[in-house]
Amino acid sequence: MFLSDISRADFARDGFLIVRELFDGDEISALLAFARADHQMLAQSYVRKDATGGNTRLALQNELPDDSPYAAVARSERIAQRMQELLGDEIYHYHHKLMLKEPRVGGAWEWHQDYGYWYQFGCLYPDMASCLIAVDQATKANGCLQVLRRSHLMGRIDHANTGEQQGADPAYVEAALKRLELMYCEMQPGDALFFHGNLLHRSDKNTSDNPRWSLICCYNTRHNDPFIQNGRHPNYAPLETWSDDRVRAALLKC
Repeated sequence: MFLSDISRADFARDGFLIVRELFDGDEISALLAFARADHQMLAQSYVRKDATGGNTRLALQNELPDDSPYAAVARSERIAQRMQELLGDEIYHYHHKLMLKEPRVGGAWEWHQDYGYWYQFGCLYPDMASCLIAVDQATKANGCLQVLRRSHLMGRIDHANTGEQQGADPAYVEAALKRLELMYCEMQPGDALFFHGNLLHRSDKNTSDNPRWSLICCYNTRHNDPFIQNGRHPNYAPLETWSDDRVRAALLKC
């Protein structure tokens, strides 16, 4: 058991949970150094413009190759076991992505729910969640994630195009902002944010001189195996989880 009853209750009530120092300084420094020098990942990354034309870059992968440090993080017991406890069923890797918000030019992400997209891919239930690992320090100035506490209890909201992104219905967002608590998730490198697929979240542009890179590992539950097989994200397959020692070794050798 990785979580206390209080932690699980907090997640059920609020829709998110922050775990400090999930990865230690050596591990996250090694991951950051690898990512900064990963020319293949940078070449495969792409931009999604926000409503004002700002650029936000990301690199998404569905596969979990054993030689990838990103995959080592996604396989880690310290994430997977917590996620399984929070969602109450066997989980599998849905995809993972590096979010690359650069100094002064990194665009915003509009208010949205991840399940607002994933529903369209044949997932019948919102029994899905993500774990965001801060690779750089995340602050208000460099566009840290913002969440609306308890917004996951609203259910799925219709989404439409906002710039090159898809955003939640503005009328529902406006009403939620009047009723729910807005939280800025400021995090140190190695901290992790677990959040429900229906939680409304966004981020501002990076107006600072510091980058904000983060790795987001997304998971679905076995009982929620998509009924649509469109190749966008994988169907259920058992997730081989890695021990802390194996993950640490994979990160420190990269």
